[in-house]
Amino acid sequence: MKQNEYGYIRVSSKDQNIDRQILALRKHGITNDHLFVDKLSGKDFERPQYRRLIRKIKPGDTLVIKSIDRLGRNYEEILIQWRLLTKEIGANIVVLDMPLLNTDRGRDLTGTLISDIVLQLLSYVAQTEREFIRQRQAEGIAAAKARGVSFGRTPKERPEIFPAVCENWRDGKISARKAAELLGVNHKTFLRWARENHGA
Repeated sequence: MKQNEYGYIRVSSKDQNIDRQILALRKHGITNDHLFVDKLSGKDFERPQYRRLIRKIKPGDTLVIKSIDRLGRNYEEILIQWRLLTKEIGANIVVLDMPLLNTDRGRDLTGTLISDIVLQLLSYVAQTEREFIRQRQAEGIAAAKARGVSFGRTPKERPEIFPAVCENWRDGKISARKAAELLGVNHKTFLRWARENHGA
């Protein structure tokens, strides 16, 4: 039975460039029909192309990725998927930026042990970096808020006719939905404005 090599590429968002990863995988010999690309976050493995790849890959086949963080960034999940690919499916993994992790050649017990240790270490580092970025973002937002910077959408200005429309609604002359329609906003926005206006 012929053994195949498949390449997997992941970026976190649709506008991120995948050229460097494609170049590296093509240089390794991966053809377009054996290339799977996801433009989604690496926080879990519910990615359409990755799932498709898992269904396709067979024992003895090889998965090629540019770096370990292309596989994912969640420590536990990377290890689960690594074991799924190498132990349950019986496929090999080649990490172009870290050949020490490669499982595509015969390994003795020491080689396997080193590979497992390096994998766990790198997975841990990838997750730690992710948490560190989140912490820095949270600290940055907190500092900006302390300086008076506001986040989110700019609040909508209330039209000049708002007081009259609101009074008609409170008097029962029009419904809240009709009031919202007259003001050009949605039902919830009108009710929020009405509550704020009367401190209710």
